[in-house]
Amino acid sequence: MLSFQPSVKLEKALKKLQAEVVNASFGLGALTADEARYLSRCALISNVGASTRIENALLTDAEVEWVDTTLSVDGRTTAFEQHKDFILDKLSKDRERSVEEVVGCREVLATVYAQARDFSPLTETVIRGLHHDLLKFYPQALPCAGGYKTTPNRVISKNHATGEVRTVLDPAAPGVATETAMADLVAWYNASRHESPWPLLVATEFVFRFLAIHPFQDGNGRIGRALFLLALLQSDDEPLATLMPYIALDRRIEQNRAQYYAVLHEVSQGTFQADPTRYRYEPLAWFFLKMLEGALRDVEHTRARYVRLQQLSETASTVLQQFKSRPEQRLRVNDIVSEIQLPRRTVQYALKTLTDQGFLQRLGQGAGVRYQLVF
Repeated sequence: MLSFQPSVKLEKALKKLQAEVVNASFGLGALTADEARYLSRCALISNVGASTRIENALLTDAEVEWVDTTLSVDGRTTAFEQHKDFILDKLSKDRERSVEEVVGCREVLATVYAQARDFSPLTETVIRGLHHDLLKFYPQALPCAGGYKTTPNRVISKNHATGEVRTVLDPAAPGVATETAMADLVAWYNASRHESPWPLLVATEFVFRFLAIHPFQDGNGRIGRALFLLALLQSDDEPLATLMPYIALDRRIEQNRAQYYAVLHEVSQGTFQADPTRYRYEPLAWFFLKMLEGALRDVEHTRARYVRLQQLSETASTVLQQFKSRPEQRLRVNDIVSEIQLPRRTVQYALKTLTDQGFLQRLGQGAGVRYQLVF
């Protein structure tokens, strides 16, 4: 059972959210196969991009989409080693670590989306396997991939404007403390996930206790957010579980990153507790509830974008593809004219259409104007 009792106010908000989830799930019932694929891929790309940027990776969603497209030619993420030099040549060598993080996170989330129901009951072996997949494309991290930490680690928040580093949480000690806490956590999750009427609260306690343990040397934040998704996909609340493949929750968390770290600190006051009832979970539950509400609204924007995409002319689609093949570049009119050999006026009209429809961003004025892809 839950280690905390939600307030009356929180339960009221959860009931309201539940009604919104049911309505949203009903609204997605008539999705075509193509639209469903588009929405789920957008959610995957957004979650991969956001979850890695929360941990200071550098790739934009447009670049993550390009990486995903490049690695999906043969349908296998394991093709990364074959394509690595090509990807790094395109996105620049100085972002190699970010690319490796993106590819690992992509594999983990794809696994969670595809196999969440198979991971029941959840085991430490599954969690460690996900962690191994997260780090397996980063050679320096391979020695600790899939294994619990052997030296102390901390959850920190860095203010990039001031350079200030703040300890958010001093987690469980390595060794027996971590191993015991993880065994207890997995047992609790398997026993509790069918008992509570509020899967969001189960997921909240689950992910916070995981983060408080911080069992791995690296990658805990990304794995924690993947486990949050997994818990909701495994939920007995069928409308919620049905919606989650289309929800870009991590994008909302990224947009509220400072609050996210502040709330994590508030729950624990910066200290791991062997007794999980000593944490104050409700602020984090409210945070996740608000993030989920926002992510639900985002689905409608993504559906509208899909409609606009289908309505593009052949010329506009051809021009858009030029940007998708070079997501790291800001292109001029002349760049596109020379590449696709269409009249300048035709290209300019297509660029205006794509900008007005929100697929491109116009930068600069006059002769120096350039355009950049918007995911």
